[in-house]
Amino acid sequence: MLRNYTIYILKYICFTFVILTFSFSANSEPSVEEIIKGRKALFSKNYSIAKRVQSLASKGDFENSKSLMLEMSENYKILIEYFPDNTKEGFKTEALPSIWENKDEFNNLMKKSSTDMIELAKVIESSDDIRATLQKFMWSNCKACHSKFRAPH
Repeated sequence: MLRNYTIYILKYICFTFVILTFSFSANSEPSVEEIIKGRKALFSKNYSIAKRVQSLASKGDFENSKSLMLEMSENYKILIEYFPDNTKEGFKTEALPSIWENKDEFNNLMKKSSTDMIELAKVIESSDDIRATLQKFMWSNCKACHSKFRAPH
């Protein structure tokens, strides 16, 4: 009987701990530092993925490259939310003020980048010139964003 009660109490404590943990996480807003570092990490991840996509596609490994293209597509959609007004400065951000001055243009570029990655996944296998296709659907979007919205480094 005492054993069952002890187990009940332990379960209750664990349940309470889990609920409190998720409650605080769900209600807390990410800090400016977390947002800036998060977007930098996501852009860095996309760049790493893009290099892998190029390598895999060049070797004819289309299945693996396609799944990475779709991952990049999702990342571009997520990135739109990583530029609130309070993250214009600090924490070594390389984002230029032009992002916030031309928010619609920036968001449209992220959406286009996402859509182009999906299109790339559809056409890469039948492409006669893989390098040119990657340039058109992937690298040109990177260049467009860097030239207008990212500080030189």
